[in-house]
Amino acid sequence: MGEQPQRIRLELSQQAEKYVRADAPRETRLMAARGALPLPPIELATALFALMHDPDTEIKTLARESLEGLPDTVMEPVLSGPAHPSLLDHLARISLDDEARLEALALNAATSDDTCAFLAASPHKRVVEIVSSNQSRLMRHPPIVDALGDNPLTGRAVIERILTFLDLPVEEEEQEEVLRNADQLDDEEARAALAAVLGENSELLLQETSDGEEFDESVLEKGGSLYAVIQNLSVFQKIKLARMGNKEARGLLVRDRNKIVAMAAITSPKITENELVGIAKSRNVCDDVIRVISRNKDLTRNYQVKLSLATNPKTQQATAMKFVNYLQDKDLRGLMKSKDVPTVVSTHARRILTRKGKL
Repeated sequence: MGEQPQRIRLELSQQAEKYVRADAPRETRLMAARGALPLPPIELATALFALMHDPDTEIKTLARESLEGLPDTVMEPVLSGPAHPSLLDHLARISLDDEARLEALALNAATSDDTCAFLAASPHKRVVEIVSSNQSRLMRHPPIVDALGDNPLTGRAVIERILTFLDLPVEEEEQEEVLRNADQLDDEEARAALAAVLGENSELLLQETSDGEEFDESVLEKGGSLYAVIQNLSVFQKIKLARMGNKEARGLLVRDRNKIVAMAAITSPKITENELVGIAKSRNVCDDVIRVISRNKDLTRNYQVKLSLATNPKTQQATAMKFVNYLQDKDLRGLMKSKDVPTVVSTHARRILTRKGKL
């Protein structure tokens, strides 16, 4: 059987209720559906929203058209006032192209967390910034973080701000307090705190291998035990694990579809130079990860990172050419002959060697 539609309980004044009651005369409801009601804005919008659920098809259609056609002078106090969350959600979904209306909804405390998750995926940068600045909403509703991580408008500054205040909520109060301060703990305490959340999988996700060991690509395969464990984690657990987990966990999380999770992995205090080299040459990470490495002076001090970025076709051409300037002659020759990089990059390598008189 299909899922039953959720019942919405709307509160209306006696004056407004007489127009929308199921037992009100059809002509009365029809008149109300046209929007010709002497009611304050929120009452009027709520009455029209109620009539959108009337069993009479004509009344429903008229009410929808009237609600969607309300002028800005009427709509503004509705969008910013204590209207019913279901009404605000409906207005959000019919106003996707109206940035001003979406901004008002994002700032409205009466807007539900589910609606904010919808707004977090909107094509308006200012709306994304407003949603991402509400720490309490992010903490209590992970789908907002999921939506922000998938939105191409969520920039590096927004991601960094989220990572600075995003903690990992857990059920037990004492675990929450430990995790909230995990960055200030020593490794043993931090691992114990995260293990309390990850349970029987903690050793798989936390046990570090030697940095000299070659990364086992098999952990990235779908169906593998590590892959399966991580897929079952919440976005908050992934972010915490990205910062405190082991190399294999970071290797998976830096490839996560959620940019915030991937950024947490690449900026982990535990990440090593060998890992950075591998990630910088990888073609399986998102463009944002490559950009973050490329623009971070600390992450690109290592020569092999520079070489990896210069030879990775996912690196922006202008950025790749910048790193080509730092390469040694033997690597310039290899780059000059490579068919895996854009022509402008290999041509730039040839130009440098020619200028040096090495060709």
